[in-house]
Amino acid sequence: MGETPTPVALARQNMRGIFWMLVFALTMSFMWVFIRHVSQDIHPFEISFFRNLFGLIAVIPWFIKYGLTPLKTQKLGLLGLRGLLNTVSMLAFFTALSITPVADVTALAFMSPIYATLFAMFYFHEKVGLRRWSAILFGFAGTMVVLRPGFETIGTGQMLVIGSGIIWGVCLVLIKVIGRTESSVTITTYMSVFMAPMSLIPALFVWHWPSGEQFAWLVGIGILGGAGQMAMSESLKSADTHVVMPADFTKLIWVAIIGYLAFGEVPGLYVWLGGAMIFGSTAFIAYREHALGRAAKVPQALT
Repeated sequence: MGETPTPVALARQNMRGIFWMLVFALTMSFMWVFIRHVSQDIHPFEISFFRNLFGLIAVIPWFIKYGLTPLKTQKLGLLGLRGLLNTVSMLAFFTALSITPVADVTALAFMSPIYATLFAMFYFHEKVGLRRWSAILFGFAGTMVVLRPGFETIGTGQMLVIGSGIIWGVCLVLIKVIGRTESSVTITTYMSVFMAPMSLIPALFVWHWPSGEQFAWLVGIGILGGAGQMAMSESLKSADTHVVMPADFTKLIWVAIIGYLAFGEVPGLYVWLGGAMIFGSTAFIAYREHALGRAAKVPQALT
């Protein structure tokens, strides 16, 4: 059994996790703004392909180190289904970024963990108590604050973000199922292996060869995406989800600043309020799952 870290060591681990989550939030914010910029000339489907292509290149070092071991799996069908759903989710999300203020997209994207909680409840027959149900409903109320149905027209972009989040919620459940037998290296490798060719098919219908400058933006998107994935993995490896998750809210702050400087977009009060409500809901759900997980271990330790 591993030794329990001292309070000082635990604090360092938590600070390390929070730091890497802040890095993740910053890189994702820039990537989303880059996507918004380059989508003025390149179709989002093509941007998705290049994002996945560079993601495929990023896993090559694993093959050099481990050989074909990352491809050994007992869940090829589920990995393929996850790849397909993830591709559809990315296509919808990138399209939303091309036609919707980045802050609006960011606020609504915080809903994905809530959708995953709902799907997990039905798939795994997980019991959800009053407090988590209240958090879920609070998150949906936050969505209504952002969308303001009846007061504002709900655009195609907002609907695409919601649809993308629902599909990604299913993907999170699939990842949980697949993770019972497969390593994170295998899951990430197959994500790139499946998504690159899957995203190429729709991209071919809207293909436009990028210029040198456009290709540089696409390379930047790929680098930021890869760096963000590594930062997220490092963050979750260093500290618990409920500790690092609050730092993810800085995405809304970053995209508000960068979106204003790049496009002159100013998020409205309801975007901030709704985004805070949605994020608060997801943070509380993460905390409750952590607390319940610790409580479940206590009887085992006493037996």
